[in-house]
Amino acid sequence: MKKVILLTAVILLSATTFAQAQEGELTGTVDVTYLSQYIWRGFNMFGNQSIIQPSIDLDLYGTGLGLNVIWKRANTSGYETEEELDFTLSYSNTLYEYETYATDYQVGWMYYNFPDGPWQAGALSNDLQEFFATLSWPEICPEGVVPSYTVIKMWNVEEYSRNNVYSGFLHVLGLGYDLPVEGLLPDTPEQILHLSAAMVYNDGAAAAGVDSDWSHAVFGVSTDFDLGNDCTLRPGVYYQSSMEDTVNPSDEFWATVGVSYAF
Repeated sequence: MKKVILLTAVILLSATTFAQAQEGELTGTVDVTYLSQYIWRGFNMFGNQSIIQPSIDLDLYGTGLGLNVIWKRANTSGYETEEELDFTLSYSNTLYEYETYATDYQVGWMYYNFPDGPWQAGALSNDLQEFFATLSWPEICPEGVVPSYTVIKMWNVEEYSRNNVYSGFLHVLGLGYDLPVEGLLPDTPEQILHLSAAMVYNDGAAAAGVDSDWSHAVFGVSTDFDLGNDCTLRPGVYYQSSMEDTVNPSDEFWATVGVSYAF
C-alpha cells in the first residue's frame, strides 16, 4: 500500500513538473519549528514533551497544487514509535474572486506515517490517512475577520489494521484576523498579529473510544519577524479549552517558535 501511494505521488509530481516547467517556477518554504507541546486534533501527544518539527512546503509551478512533508520528532527519548513523517498533497484555488462572497478553498489528502511504529502483519498500525476540504471567505466581513470551515475524514491504513478504530469525521469552525499594532522592532513601523480561533466537533475520529461531541476550542496569536535574506522568525502562543474528556480531560497551553526560508 505504501509503495503504491509513494509511486502515485511521484507520477503526479513528475507529470506536473513536465507540464508546467515552462509556465511557472517551483517555489516553497523550508521551516524548522519548536513546540513546547505537541497538541494534535485536541489530543496531548508525547506526554507533554516538546518536539522539533522540520518541514518543506512546495508550490508546484503556480498550478495550485502543493506538496508538504513534515517530520514531528520528540525532544525526549522513549517516543520513537510515535514520531511522525507526514505527507500532504493539496490543491488550492479561489471561486468568485472579485465578489464579497469570494471563496478560497483547499482540498487534499494527508498520510500520517509512523516509521518506527508497528507494521508487520497482524499488528495494528499507527499509520493514518485523511481527506480534507477547507473553505474560507476573506472578503465577507468588512472588518477583516475571515471565517472558515474545514471537514476532515480520517481512517486507518486498511492494509495493516485489524479494525478501523480511528475512522470518523472532524468539523472545524474557524475565525482569523490580522491585527496591526505598533512595530515591535525599531526598524519595523507596523507589526501584524495573526489572531485565530477554532471550535472542533469530533465525530469519533483520531482515537478509539472518542465520543461524538464538541471536543475543544483553540485560540492563538502569532506574528512574523523579517530576518532578511528571505528568512522569517515566527513565534506563537496557543490555548486550548478542552470540552470532551475522551479527547482531552485538561486544558492546554503551549508556545511555538519557527524559522523559515522562502525560495
